[in-house]
Amino acid sequence: MLDQRLVRQNPDHVAAQLARRGLVVDIDALHQRAQHVQKLAERRTQLQAEGKQVSGLVRQRIRENQEANKPTRLRAAAGPGSGTASSAMEPRNFHIEVKALEEKGKTIKAAVATLEAEERAAQAQLRDELLHLPNLPSPHCPDGQGESDNVELRRWGEPNPTAAGLEHWQLAKTLGLFESERSVRIAQSRFITLLGLGARLERALIQFMLDLHIGRGYVEALPPALVNTASLTGSGQLPKFAEESFRCADDDLWLSPTAEVPLTNLHRDEILAATDLPRRYVAYSPCFRREAGSYGRDTRGLIRLHQFNKVELYWFCHPDASEAAHEQLTADAEAVLQALELPYRVVELCTADLGFSACRTYDLEVWLAGAGLYREVSSCSTCGDFQARRSSIRMKDGKRNRLLHTLNGSGLAVGRTMAALLEWHQQPDGSVAIPQALQPYMGCNLITPPSGPE
Repeated sequence: MLDQRLVRQNPDHVAAQLARRGLVVDIDALHQRAQHVQKLAERRTQLQAEGKQVSGLVRQRIRENQEANKPTRLRAAAGPGSGTASSAMEPRNFHIEVKALEEKGKTIKAAVATLEAEERAAQAQLRDELLHLPNLPSPHCPDGQGESDNVELRRWGEPNPTAAGLEHWQLAKTLGLFESERSVRIAQSRFITLLGLGARLERALIQFMLDLHIGRGYVEALPPALVNTASLTGSGQLPKFAEESFRCADDDLWLSPTAEVPLTNLHRDEILAATDLPRRYVAYSPCFRREAGSYGRDTRGLIRLHQFNKVELYWFCHPDASEAAHEQLTADAEAVLQALELPYRVVELCTADLGFSACRTYDLEVWLAGAGLYREVSSCSTCGDFQARRSSIRMKDGKRNRLLHTLNGSGLAVGRTMAALLEWHQQPDGSVAIPQALQPYMGCNLITPPSGPE
């Protein structure tokens, strides 16, 4: 979520940065609402201070009256300057003054309550508007209008477009790795059932990815597959992208679209010690997405499914270290592709192609040899303090508490990685060679067609 203070103090900057994303907002109206909330808060604080002052005066008058009305001997024992009988207020005047102060206190209290209600309503409206606005892009993020303006940074491995073979879904049918048509009967389109060595390959990839990242210093997490509305709001999927997620109608629960959601909220409403940062997590999770708006695209195979498996990398880090953390996160995701001997390229997304919560993103695009193109298999993003502000995740830095930074990226999307592996490592005889790093997890070095009936 954007900083309300920034909206109040520098609205033109906010508007200009959102315009880099191709988003036009009524910044004047937003600025006025932010100013209104601030003025209500200032007036409430002022009245609360006045109320405390009046309460203090009431207590002071009561003490003074009690002191002045003490018996003479008690005042003498109290020492000189402790008051005389002549300083006592007439009972009638005393009660009138105290009554007036108490009435003033009640009036102030009622005014504070009214202001608090008005402030809550104004704050809720402002927060709702801010929750719909994406993160501001990093100054380093290239400007652009869409995918064609993304910038290729580097490549690893050399794809051979002239040596295209079968696509992964064709290989899977020949090798008996997964079943699509029967899965439609079980669920609907865009679901698959992995079978035989296909199921083993999926499981092997998951375990291999987890082991690799744990070896690089990540702490493994196995989060819930169901998350509540607050969690999806904290990570940035809600309220804007509700139509893209599956919801349990009778509960405040949603099927998680990515482990980024529960991992973001692992430390929601917490204050972490700066000395404990960075905290790095790796999590396998099933992911569920409605894929609204993708009708007719990638209808065959593993590329675009309603349910898929993913290994997620997540960082909580000090703001001063987030740029270096972004590079390291990306390198950790790249390590999987390199170990599996899969050609890929790293592409920096332009401003118009950024995800909602990201301020800078590197996409890893793996080469699909059968299809003859690159496909995204990981988006490594730094979100600055955007998610931390939405989720109230802070760090204790010296004597003050401040927002930390969050980063996330796939390490990797398992189904798309499998698709790339099948297409790149297919052999002339129709079999698929298993990369050496994966062989201990597979228990074989070659996938061949099954001998039994389908």
